[in-house]
Amino acid sequence: MTRDTAPFDMAIVGAGLVGATLALALGQKGHRVALLDGGDLQATWQADTIDARVSAITPASQQLLTHLGVWSGIVQRRLGPYDRMAVWDGEGTGHIDFSALEVGREVLGHIIENNVVRDALLDALLECDSVTLMPEARVTRLSDAEQGTRYLTLEDGRTLESCLVIGADGAGSRIRALSGLGHREYATGQRAVVATVWHEYDHAATARQRFMSTGPLAFLPLGIDGRQKTSSIVWSADTEFADDLMAMSDEAFMRALEMDFEHCLGRIERVSRRHDFPLIQRHARRYVDDSVALVGDAAHNIHPLAGQGVNLGLMDVAVLAEELDRARRRGAPLGDLRILSCYARRRRGDNTVMLMAMDAFRIGFGISWPLMRVLRNQGLTTTGRWPWVRRLLIEQAMGQRSDLPQSMRPPSA
Repeated sequence: MTRDTAPFDMAIVGAGLVGATLALALGQKGHRVALLDGGDLQATWQADTIDARVSAITPASQQLLTHLGVWSGIVQRRLGPYDRMAVWDGEGTGHIDFSALEVGREVLGHIIENNVVRDALLDALLECDSVTLMPEARVTRLSDAEQGTRYLTLEDGRTLESCLVIGADGAGSRIRALSGLGHREYATGQRAVVATVWHEYDHAATARQRFMSTGPLAFLPLGIDGRQKTSSIVWSADTEFADDLMAMSDEAFMRALEMDFEHCLGRIERVSRRHDFPLIQRHARRYVDDSVALVGDAAHNIHPLAGQGVNLGLMDVAVLAEELDRARRRGAPLGDLRILSCYARRRRGDNTVMLMAMDAFRIGFGISWPLMRVLRNQGLTTTGRWPWVRRLLIEQAMGQRSDLPQSMRPPSA
């Protein structure tokens, strides 16, 4: 068994968007960080291909990435700004739309390919001397906390010593399981079918979502070669219907997509390879323990219908980094449960509300009873008439909160 160098301040397991952002935020503060991932940590974005997995990045998340010096790398690659959102009930007349102009902003957010964000983060991490990248590193054992330290055993026999271990390793988190933090989960009975599509009409920088009894269908506008005729779709469908969608020929799938999206963007002219994955909501029973913490999907995994998953994870990052910076300035141990509990208290409530809201939307729009359709339609229509409610919903969609961490606030805040 080989011990790998001197002790780290933090060992972050998982180098996805959330884990990589956290490593950069902590490394830039001078913490000695190890970033472990089972993959090779190589750049993957190419200008002539489009990643099927995208994220809707809110202005609050954009501010965090700008604060870390990453946003310019994203802009140099590719992103799709959107300044309008439209949501409607496919089985009724309820409809609501929002514009960034209503709150005096230029955009509501950006649709960005995941590998664009990750590659921009990797560029920044390679310039950060405080961060050690550890590719193809798989954790097999996590020790109990011993005097403010935990030891990670890797598959290749190495061990790492760290004051704090952070699980950013996704919905099936190995760190969550090894630390005994536990979780609750339940299957939604749906699968997400994702793909890139090319359509006849311009998307007009508008994110659109149609709710149906079988699940919501979203068209997310991409910015490809300065044109507005490409979108990423997320079709959250009941499992049996999702299986049918995946089994269709491209031609049959495109025609089904046109019909179920009410021909809003005209004819679907081309579709990429489709991917699908089960939609399971999970929530960790505890986010923290002595010298261990969870962030992102390792702590909470939600339905993608509002596009908030990665933004909640980035909010975790900003809050945890802020609490750890306070601890360092006070000379407190980084793995102290009292410090980590401050992070957990600040984040658990917000994440719980979002989990419950997404579930309510999914279940509410999945019910086809006539009375429920009437209530949904009235609710959407009435909401659209109240300026203060509209503003509240827009601000939530943009990631605005009353207690935003400093790194996510606009420069003037």
